[in-house]
Amino acid sequence: MGKRLLVVDDEESIVTLLQFNLEQAGYEVETASDGAEGLELARQNKYDLIVLDLMLPEMDGIDVCKQLRLSKVHTPILMLTAKDDEFDKVLGLELGADDYMTKPFSPREVVARVRAILRRAAQTTQNSQATDDVTEVLRIGEVEIFPDNYEVNCQGQALSLTPKEFELLLYLANHKGRVLTRDQLLNAVWDYEFVGDTRIVDVHISHLREKIEPNTKKPVYIKTIRGLGYKMEEPLLDA
Repeated sequence: MGKRLLVVDDEESIVTLLQFNLEQAGYEVETASDGAEGLELARQNKYDLIVLDLMLPEMDGIDVCKQLRLSKVHTPILMLTAKDDEFDKVLGLELGADDYMTKPFSPREVVARVRAILRRAAQTTQNSQATDDVTEVLRIGEVEIFPDNYEVNCQGQALSLTPKEFELLLYLANHKGRVLTRDQLLNAVWDYEFVGDTRIVDVHISHLREKIEPNTKKPVYIKTIRGLGYKMEEPLLDA
């Protein structure tokens, strides 16, 4: 049986287009026409991915995403946004969406994005299963990362990270001391070419810094390497 997807959008033409193309690609698709219905379905059923529009009646996509993450529903979310809704894109990503696409879009691109997100989710699950019998801890300064159960502590306190924030932090930690370009991080963490739009990386880096850095204006863990990208370092004790 194919992967099970939920499409939440109030535009009938878009729902029909997405449902047809995703089913042609081998996925099982259920739909909802407003945010409240989508939230209820996502809480009651297990889906492999949710395609979620931002502008919805009853409850908008931002609130749906927020409520799902507060409910510990970590199903990957692909958000659909209007062409210039930059604020909504950033807020959606910060609240836990895994990716976004702007309207209008091609059905082929949607299918490609869905495949990439699902592939990444499957790889993460395999990695977790492979380490079930090993309590592995990555320590950098006062940051402790537990790859097998998606947990991070900083200064002894548990942090609340979205799945993509965790994966980005883990990748940076596993490549400590190396300069990583935004494109490298896109391909490693999001597992596809993001058509040259690296803002998604900057948003997640900013959010990570808010959670682990003592002073976000003078980061000691995740350094910006001007003109190149980012590098994670062991902080100096007296920095």
